[in-house]
Amino acid sequence: MKKCLKWLLIIVAVLCVALYVFGYGYLFTAVKTIYFNGHSTAFLEDYEEFDNHVIEKSNQPQPWPLHKNYNTATPTDRLTKLHKDNKSVAYLIIKNDSIWFEEYFDGYTKNSKSNSFSMAKTMVSALLGNAIMEGKIQSLDEPVTHYLPELEGEYAEDLTVGDLSSMASGMQWDESYYSPFSITTRAYFDTDLRSMMLEVPITSPPGQEYIYLSGNTQLLGMVLEKATGKSLAESFEEKFWEPMGAENEALWQVDSEEMGMEKAYCCIASNARDFARMGKLYKDDGVWNETRILPKAFVLKSTHPRFKESPEYGYGLWLLHHRNKDFFMLRGHLGQYVIVEPEDNIIIVRLGHTRPNKRLYEGDPFTADTYGYIDEAYKMMDHAQKD
Repeated sequence: MKKCLKWLLIIVAVLCVALYVFGYGYLFTAVKTIYFNGHSTAFLEDYEEFDNHVIEKSNQPQPWPLHKNYNTATPTDRLTKLHKDNKSVAYLIIKNDSIWFEEYFDGYTKNSKSNSFSMAKTMVSALLGNAIMEGKIQSLDEPVTHYLPELEGEYAEDLTVGDLSSMASGMQWDESYYSPFSITTRAYFDTDLRSMMLEVPITSPPGQEYIYLSGNTQLLGMVLEKATGKSLAESFEEKFWEPMGAENEALWQVDSEEMGMEKAYCCIASNARDFARMGKLYKDDGVWNETRILPKAFVLKSTHPRFKESPEYGYGLWLLHHRNKDFFMLRGHLGQYVIVEPEDNIIIVRLGHTRPNKRLYEGDPFTADTYGYIDEAYKMMDHAQKD
């Protein structure tokens, strides 16, 4: 028995050393952070397990007004089932810039923080638009190597900042959320994202096709650091959170306290009401209360597909034609959504613990719950009008 235990310990030790030698040392952090907390992937409250940069609340908070019919509507049976099945924590319908309906679950409230996951990609793309407006970046066509000359790959010099925002980089990247060995998983736990990203080559011609890769946004975040001379959290607080009147502080996960690089592709911890502000900003063509934060031309590009073969994505925003209407949305892992219909002046926010993999048809870029949250919101509003 002692010999067996000895050899078992030796084997474990050798495996541990091998993981570090071959670049998989981050798996120990993953096991501690995710699996020991009873999860198989990142989760809504995992910001508590990481270092974060604080995005301070606005010095002049601007609470959302409550609609005259606030919370008088009754959720449909299907919506109630969606919330139960997918473990929603928040659901808001904002109509004509007033909160028409809101509901919280699982102990969450209007002030509770939860992980944005990839909704943060829209925030980073917005930072790009603001930097272009202020002349810190020339245009969407500016080469990334103007800021990151050490970028590797045969096509590195052809890559533009617009290619990163529109998911058309040609980057060598594995977008696998549940594989412990994918670079996406490594990025979530790596303690030096800047160095890691500069090891990722540009191996295909950029600007040719849409392929959703989180590494695109991480690289864009590094460009923005260089262009502005500030961290992403500092820029976002100054250019967005403060002028938009955010009522609560937010937290942006960083790779480590020492390196301090935000996970640009994900992980802003905030609440449903404050997340909705980004939807309103894009809905209103980049203007917030008469203050221009984004160029109108940038918003127009963002809310329209770059590639006709991929109508589901613009620049940092998901796009959906449904109910003979054109929606755009912020979207994140496990079903985090800020969904906007500009013509109807509607914003729908849903946050939660999970979403189904079911699709309405093969190849649909949207899961079935997306349509459900939209359809049931419209049913509630239609029924209220009849009453």
